[in-house]
Amino acid sequence: MIFHMNRFPYFTAGFFFTYTVLSLQPYLPLLFRARGLSPSLTGILLGVFEAAGIAGPFVFGYAADRWGRYKPGLLVTHIMICVCLIPLLTFRNPLIIAFFMALLGAGFRSIYPLFDAVTTLGIGDSGDYGKLRTAGSVSFILMMLFFQFSPLLRPETPFTIVLWFGITAVCSLISVLIIPSDCTNTGRRSRPEGSRLGTSRSGRGFGSPLLVLGLVMIALSRLAMASVNSFFSLFIQEAVHWDALGFLYALAAGSEIPLMFLSKKMIHRFGPLPILALSSSAITIRLALYALFPNKPCIIFAQLFHSLCFGLFYPAGIAFITACVPPERRALGMSLYLSIGNGLPGFIGTILGGFIIEHLGYSAMFGIFAVFPLIALGIYLLITAAQKQRPHRT
Repeated sequence: MIFHMNRFPYFTAGFFFTYTVLSLQPYLPLLFRARGLSPSLTGILLGVFEAAGIAGPFVFGYAADRWGRYKPGLLVTHIMICVCLIPLLTFRNPLIIAFFMALLGAGFRSIYPLFDAVTTLGIGDSGDYGKLRTAGSVSFILMMLFFQFSPLLRPETPFTIVLWFGITAVCSLISVLIIPSDCTNTGRRSRPEGSRLGTSRSGRGFGSPLLVLGLVMIALSRLAMASVNSFFSLFIQEAVHWDALGFLYALAAGSEIPLMFLSKKMIHRFGPLPILALSSSAITIRLALYALFPNKPCIIFAQLFHSLCFGLFYPAGIAFITACVPPERRALGMSLYLSIGNGLPGFIGTILGGFIIEHLGYSAMFGIFAVFPLIALGIYLLITAAQKQRPHRT
């Protein structure tokens, strides 16, 4: 217990400051639209960002697992973010912008699996990841409300968006620097059976069918959420004509905190896969509301579904990977989750969404993307049916 408690304040502070960087992601589409780029080209550049987020976490995750040291990778990823900001502001050639978006994506997307990996190892299997992660939600909410209501340097122009990216990245870098090295250097640790996590020992490992099918479920749900993650800010600005982006994102993030705080108990009670299935259902409802009722009251109501779409979804995904991947491969496992489960679907969904918006509009995009979580639900039903039949086999 002393081992865990000594690390708790450091990781709480780390989550708080690290997730300030995430508050700038909704403003990336606005940056490109402010520079006169079309929705399809904006989608392609955001797709490059997501694609780089597939490869980067694998590289940094493999290095961290091999060396057992996480701080060097965390420092490099922050430096990568800072290096590419000024070129994004100054260059106009789409190919050059795409190159620096790839650099930004590799650094940006690699921070979170590294930090999740070292946190889950540092707090141990008995630690409560969900409670720690609420610190990240709180920092995100505060930043979004600041961006919404502060008259000082609101991220409305390319310059102020890039400036705030740099400020938040530096704050996150400082939080990583103050974490003692012994908290970010890991050794091999034993793991409990964890039968309630929904995986058996024989079903663990990178090649297990359960891991593959679970990742497909996660990927389909994240593919659907790419429509929100990449284009919600443009939807609010261009289709709804509402200057409330910071408020709406803060509302969504605030709704996730209670369920994220209770996520450990719920995952222990039901298992991660049922929680992921529940989240998939919520994603379909949320996107359907955007598509069918693009008015302010319904959008506010739909934002509250973020409690299920992310507040439960993300801890359940972390628990699922933790149960399937051994501790000595934890960073690579988290990278697999963030890359294949989130990055690849984000890449596909962002490019696809940009073209759908340009030709059919925002409502059509949300309606089309609402179908993907239903496929994830079908996969969950197949997994459940297979698990029920397994004890009867000889």
